[in-house]
Amino acid sequence: MTALRSTVFLVGAFLITSFFGVLVPACGLFSYRAALWTARAWARRTLEWAKWSCGIRYEIHGWENVPAGPAVIMAKHQSAWETLFIEATFPYQCWIIKKELIWLPFVGWGLAGVRSIAIDRKSGVAARDQIVEQGAKRIKDGLWVTIFPEGTRVAVGKRGRYGIGGATLATRTGTPILPIAHNAGEFWGRYAFRKTAGTVQVVIGPVIQTAGRDAVSVNREVEEWIEGEMRKLNPERYAGA
Repeated sequence: MTALRSTVFLVGAFLITSFFGVLVPACGLFSYRAALWTARAWARRTLEWAKWSCGIRYEIHGWENVPAGPAVIMAKHQSAWETLFIEATFPYQCWIIKKELIWLPFVGWGLAGVRSIAIDRKSGVAARDQIVEQGAKRIKDGLWVTIFPEGTRVAVGKRGRYGIGGATLATRTGTPILPIAHNAGEFWGRYAFRKTAGTVQVVIGPVIQTAGRDAVSVNREVEEWIEGEMRKLNPERYAGA
């Protein structure tokens, strides 16, 4: 039954993404805000489709921590589910992504349509400077900025190296960081076809202030909070993490 439901989801998600993958950049030709609105509509519909077809629901803890103004969202990355959730739930935002994603049919077109910041992770300092320069412009325009500090999806029970780009952007601009932990990988695995019914627990942490601080200490605080929450969400899987 799980395989059947996963197949149904895949077919529906392909149709939804194909439609919006063309519509988002098309809207962007006329209005940037229209592209952002359409991208959010795509995420919400795909998230609902995952709920209907695969039984993946979610609960949010800590919504009271979400600030009124722009923030840099730094979240755990285990699957595609959290990408949908963040895009569907939070204010209009700019994504920091690896440049390879831009070349994906439909998805990449949509990411380009909402002016994501596509970086070459191998370029080191150049990528960090790009994040700061372009991210600062997005924040000035009133957008939030979202980054997965581990850079790629990480298996449940594991942690990746936390890149410093998001923390550097936040400290250079004095923008607060909103950390997010979740256990989506338990139900929607990293690059997994099979998706299991269940309720994703999303924990939104207290805002981490960055004004007047250095990026290294801020990045360490973000990592300690996220990984601490991951151990609480699933202590058995994170016992040695």
